[in-house]
Amino acid sequence: MKRLLIMFFSFFKIGSFTFGGGYAMIPLIEAEVVSKKKWLSKEDFLDIVVISQTFPGALVVNCSLFIGYRIGGPLGAIIGLLGVVLPSFFIILCIAVFFMKFRQYYYVNLIFKGISAAVPVLVLIAVVSLSKSLKKNYANFIVILLSIVSILFFKVHPVIVILLSGLYGVIFLGKKVK
Repeated sequence: MKRLLIMFFSFFKIGSFTFGGGYAMIPLIEAEVVSKKKWLSKEDFLDIVVISQTFPGALVVNCSLFIGYRIGGPLGAIIGLLGVVLPSFFIILCIAVFFMKFRQYYYVNLIFKGISAAVPVLVLIAVVSLSKSLKKNYANFIVILLSIVSILFFKVHPVIVILLSGLYGVIFLGKKVK
């Protein structure tokens, strides 16, 4: 039970101080569960992130469910979920109640502009961190390149790219895994 409480407060801390959504939280979650607490290996964490992206819903919610389940079973999944969701719930509730009263203030606007400028950097850190555990080979490079080109230039929906990448893995990489 102590481990589950530690996990709850770890996710609660991450959920409380990370702006920008799931991708901005990924490096912080990785640092906590892989590097600091050593609950998961880097490879297991990457697998959880990939699986979480393929399920409907918010990435960080799915990650917290899978990580929590891995650490503490069904109760761990619920505790992980609550840990990451409750801070956002309380913050949004406070913003909804008080934000409109303070939105016109100059410094409040500057704070939000500063936060929004940091979010793309956090997403970039997540990409760099996740790419470190990816095998460096031509097949992965081609999948990455085709995914980027499809999404940016041909406006293919990311879900289609994920499904096609998964299909590629089953057809072409399934024979190599034993």
